[in-house]
Amino acid sequence: MAEPDRLYAAISKIVGSRAAPPRLKDGTASLILDVTGLDQKTRDAMADAAKQALLALPDVTDVRIAMTSEKRERRLIAVGSGKGGVGKSTLAANLAVALQRLGRKVGLVDADIYGPSVPRLMSAEGTRPVAEDQKLLPVGTKFGVPILSMGQLVKPGQAIAWRGPMAGNALGQLIDAGWGEIDTLIVDLPPGTGDVQLSMLQKHKPAGAVIVSTPQDLALIDAARAVDLFTQANIPIVGLIENMAGYACPHCGQISDPFGAGGAQAAAAAMGLDFLGRVPLEIAIRQASDAGEPPAAHDGFAGAPFRALAEKLNAWLDRNHNERV
Repeated sequence: MAEPDRLYAAISKIVGSRAAPPRLKDGTASLILDVTGLDQKTRDAMADAAKQALLALPDVTDVRIAMTSEKRERRLIAVGSGKGGVGKSTLAANLAVALQRLGRKVGLVDADIYGPSVPRLMSAEGTRPVAEDQKLLPVGTKFGVPILSMGQLVKPGQAIAWRGPMAGNALGQLIDAGWGEIDTLIVDLPPGTGDVQLSMLQKHKPAGAVIVSTPQDLALIDAARAVDLFTQANIPIVGLIENMAGYACPHCGQISDPFGAGGAQAAAAAMGLDFLGRVPLEIAIRQASDAGEPPAAHDGFAGAPFRALAEKLNAWLDRNHNERV
């Protein structure tokens, strides 16, 4: 067995494919270790274990390890709306969970600085992120989607009375956090088209945007403004989603449309955009969301619309895999 192969055999179970075979000269073993995507604690543990394994060899008296890391290419998908109250946060959380179930490494940023609700939706209320190397570390959830939200950094019920620059800086800390292996970030934007949204688009350049609206005309007018904001910032629009579309009476089964029907689909066609689908006004979705159990995490009927939407977004990400941020 060649010298480098002999040394590599001693550490192969520790480093896997993250290192080339080490070199040995005058009793010193040199190892280059790729630590891309690993947090500092994992990096140090891997390097220490490799060092100890090499020092256990009879002709090795010293070990030198150089750690290299490539910048991870991570894509942001912004979930936006022209106004509040259209269910944007619920959609963002369920899209993230459904994408994770499709095999993507997904994180969720609650960028709705003034009304953070993702901790409740993801059953993570009361959790607080810690900082490492001056970066926040996302909080894991039982759904396999780590999250960061201003709701985790302030006291429950505390108002966040910040002007645009302060809110923009806070959002930057959430997005530029220690996301590790995450390759796709779903970003739940605040409603509207103000300073926070504009600074986020300019600084972090999402790979694409999903626009959420209810079917009613007033919501669609505001959704058009959101589309215009993303278009001006040269952010591709993945498509429009119509939320709260149709209500099935639990007693008679009759379908009614309290917010109208088909408005978002018609608006998408008028603007030359893709229509991604509808999510009904369904009490099971509301109950699951309030309980911190995203319907998309389960195979029931309430999660079906979110799974269908996630499949379309997943296909869009695959088609546009060369677009990186």
